[in-house]
Amino acid sequence: QVQLVESGGGLVQAGGSLRLSCAASGRTFSNYYMGWFRQAPGEAREFVARISRRGGSTDYADSVKGRFTISRDNAKSTVALQMNSLKPEDTAVYYCAATDEFSAVSVQQYTYWGQGTQVTVSS
Repeated sequence: QVQLVESGGGLVQAGGSLRLSCAASGRTFSNYYMGWFRQAPGEAREFVARISRRGGSTDYADSVKGRFTISRDNAKSTVALQMNSLKPEDTAVYYCAATDEFSAVSVQQYTYWGQGTQVTVSS
């Protein structure tokens, strides 16, 4: 089992920045590919970003490319999502997730999930 706990969400004005963090415990963190997803009210959960086990490979949804950056610290068992130039449409609950599948970008491919952290961007 892998336990994931997100933090860092909040309310921010459009154009602002937030940094989300996800702390992992349980099995060896570096064995897992990590991802961030988000879910807006009434919408399906969607992929935001993913990072490989050693951090050398990342991938982003087109909607966040150039604004968001995913990173990880295997020594601290954490994964972060730096969000810049935030827009009202980025408002959602953000989830971190873990998988042992390479290049996973769908909800179904991830096994372990955090409880989520709310991000609200005001216009």
